[in-house]
Amino acid sequence: MSQFVLFITITLKPGTKDTFMPLIQENAKASVSDEPGCQQFDVLLPSDGLEDSVCLYEIYDDKDAFAAHQATSHYNEFKAMTGEMIANMDVVRLTGQAS
Repeated sequence: MSQFVLFITITLKPGTKDTFMPLIQENAKASVSDEPGCQQFDVLLPSDGLEDSVCLYEIYDDKDAFAAHQATSHYNEFKAMTGEMIANMDVVRLTGQAS
């Protein structure tokens, strides 16, 4: 089976990180615990001093599992609550082989 992997770099608007972080961590936790197709969802902070950046590393069983993620209530609530906090989002989509 081919995995569907996302590496996302989010640049937040200044002053929003303290509000954003608990929301993304809650979304990540719900994704892993409530979605059978979500294998991993890591929230990472750059160590090079980019104060307003957050990185996400997400692994899904396949593209359909990611589409299911985007249809969940927790994802849509997160998106509605944080949309105004995000200045930019760079998304890299990768395909990996399950081990």
